Amino acid sequence: MRAQPDGRQRWRRSRRGITATAAAFTLLVAGCAQHTDSGTTNAPVKIGMVTALSGPLQSIGEELRAGFQLYLDTHGGKLGGHLADLVVADEGDGPATAGPAAEKLVKQDRVLAVTGVVNAAALQSVASKTTPARIPLVGSCGRPTTLPDVSWVWHTSWISTQFGKAIAAYVKSKVDGPVFAIGPDYQGGKDQVEGFTTAFTALGGELTDGKATYTPYPGTTNWVPYLSKVRNSGAKAVYAFYAGKDAIGFVKQYKELGLTDIPLYGAGALTEGQTLTAQGPAALGVQTVAPYAVDLDNAANRAFVDAYQQKFGKAPSYNAMISWDAAAVLDRAIGAASPNGANPTPAAVNDAIGNLGQIDSPRGTWQFSAKSHVPAQKWYLRTVRQDGANALANVTESDLTVLDD
Repeated sequence: MRAQPDGRQRWRRSRRGITATAAAFTLLVAGCAQHTDSGTTNAPVKIGMVTALSGPLQSIGEELRAGFQLYLDTHGGKLGGHLADLVVADEGDGPATAGPAAEKLVKQDRVLAVTGVVNAAALQSVASKTTPARIPLVGSCGRPTTLPDVSWVWHTSWISTQFGKAIAAYVKSKVDGPVFAIGPDYQGGKDQVEGFTTAFTALGGELTDGKATYTPYPGTTNWVPYLSKVRNSGAKAVYAFYAGKDAIGFVKQYKELGLTDIPLYGAGALTEGQTLTAQGPAALGVQTVAPYAVDLDNAANRAFVDAYQQKFGKAPSYNAMISWDAAAVLDRAIGAASPNGANPTPAAVNDAIGNLGQIDSPRGTWQFSAKSHVPAQKWYLRTVRQDGANALANVTESDLTVLDD
């Protein structure tokens, strides 16, 4: 384990009971907006957000909405100098509801760009509405490996395989024996788990039964049969991807069955945001990988966390931060696409996104990969630890790697 820098230790202590200051908001506006506000615009811009307002991923959907809205609230309600109207549509459980939601944003609301999309399985249905209409989609959750055309698709998040790729070498160095890999049976879940299993076995790692286990999605609420299999398999560790309500149930049942002597590793969603709060002490000691942790010690992150805690009374998740960054990307791109306050077009915004260069973010500086349109960014190892008398936190342990495509 890497010793924490003194600055990070001081920042972690200061998060407890923190309140926003005028200096924090100065940082937000001056350090994060990164666009020139012309002061004169011809018309407001409409931004569509497809996010889970219902279903098993609702808590994540709410975090995406919160992060984007916070950016607007701290930037005068503007993107690129234009007043911005955020139009939110419910993606529900997946493709069957996400596609119609996106179609309404495109055809009826006539949005300039679309953001959000929690469920990776829903992304194709959303992109099938935005790409033919030549409207940029700036996603803020996982992208599946099956998306064929990203010319009008950008993500401030990741490709779903990257979590597992980023942590595989660490798990291999810590575990002497087979690993039980498990996740939900849908495209995003398979990508998440297979990112790990492919990288882990390429390093010489062994999987129990030589393959991963997938649980029905949606609908699995009882993980006891699968966790009993973990105990009987001789696994020396478990790697899991679950999110939202599924992650809450999985981690609680893992603890209830007394499997805490078998280390549990996972993608960041396993113990993130409201999910961690609901899991409580059952999540203690779980190690996850993510491109962000709330205790990162940089000016942009301190300002972001201060503002989030003042507005919502709790620390932000990486989902909220990724959505904040989606707003920051659109802020700069719309500004570049509307010189002298002219009305921007979707095509001009899409072109501008490709030319943004480096983004100063709470996660650290990053930029879009020209090939994949996802961030080239650093990944971090985190451990769930007690943070004060009544709170838990994903505490940064070390840097893992930088992934591009």
